[in-house]
Amino acid sequence: MSDPWLHIVGIGEEGLDGLLSTSRAIVETAEVILGGDRHLSLSENVMAERIAWPSPFNAMIDTIRSLKGRRAVVLVTGDPLWYSVGARIARAIPPVEIVFHPQLSAFQLAAARLGWSMADLETLTVHGRPTEQMIPFIEPGARLLILTTGSETPQQIAYFLRERGFGPSRLTAFAAMGGKDERRLDDTAANWGHNVPDFNTLAVECIAGPDALVLSRLAGLPDDCFQNDGNMTKQEVRSITLGKLMPMRGALLWDIGAGCGSVCIEWMRVAPGARAIGIEPRPDRRAFAAANALALGTPRLDLVGGEAPDALEGLPHPDAVFVGGGLTQEVFDTAFAALRPFGRFVANAVTLESEALLLAIQARHGGELARIGISRASPIGEFTGWRPLMPVTQWSLMKR
Repeated sequence: MSDPWLHIVGIGEEGLDGLLSTSRAIVETAEVILGGDRHLSLSENVMAERIAWPSPFNAMIDTIRSLKGRRAVVLVTGDPLWYSVGARIARAIPPVEIVFHPQLSAFQLAAARLGWSMADLETLTVHGRPTEQMIPFIEPGARLLILTTGSETPQQIAYFLRERGFGPSRLTAFAAMGGKDERRLDDTAANWGHNVPDFNTLAVECIAGPDALVLSRLAGLPDDCFQNDGNMTKQEVRSITLGKLMPMRGALLWDIGAGCGSVCIEWMRVAPGARAIGIEPRPDRRAFAAANALALGTPRLDLVGGEAPDALEGLPHPDAVFVGGGLTQEVFDTAFAALRPFGRFVANAVTLESEALLLAIQARHGGELARIGISRASPIGEFTGWRPLMPVTQWSLMKR
């Protein structure tokens, strides 16, 4: 087992004065320090070789590895393992070779200034990521702390809130927390117009207006949340389907025949970091899916054109597979072979031919068969009656 040789030190606006004595000693005796321009300026009195983050950023790992054998320090902001580069480094270099020195994070500093309980809020980052990722967390009463990308991000988030009827929400932007230039800017989403410094943390207290669009992060969004051409997995069936697919943190879904993206978008909304690839041959439906992904806060949905099974070649192995239409024996064989152990396979059928194939697959592989019948109340003249949707046959299995 290798001895630790790399120190990743969290530093705040106070610079070296804000570090614990042990962490400060590590920085002051370093032979080489790697960090961003801001981090290096906070430790400018230390006599060590300085290396700025390389470009592209992915080259950082090779640069860090090249420092082995020297007293090396990487400087980051706040807690190295909380939405910070420390997690990326720990995936590439064995953690036993690293010593982490956490500092108070921007989340903790902002919560302390607002008097918010960390246990009762959501911590998010859109730093270097699509800002739309925060949209699923907009709900009445929610408190959000968000690491932003730059000065324009609070204005974008205020826009998302206004568009969804959450204009009364209270926003507070913090910059340079803990330093001599600390700033705090407050206003509602409806009135937000502040010029915010580039490095900022945004606090959002979501307050719904009278016409707010209130959506759950649980599966089963209303059908009219999705742009579609009428061919989609309907709300009630979608909720049952997602229950069988079991979204999990960081898990990957293949949605074969994704259509407008309703299933794969809900998969990504339900579990933190969940990923999805929607395979859809029709460009118009892929366009629907892309628009829906942005509107509903899953901008990282990956859409692939082409017909399965050929379009599945070379894709990363999934943790779950959903086939909502167009199932064939070849599609099943290819997708099931790629599915990881304990992966979930769910297929829905509405035609007799597809149902017959599901019965044959169930006879060979086991799993559960269910018939889903949904009726919705609708007007019948002056009265109201039940109108049934097409029944759906569903087969599901966890691969062992």
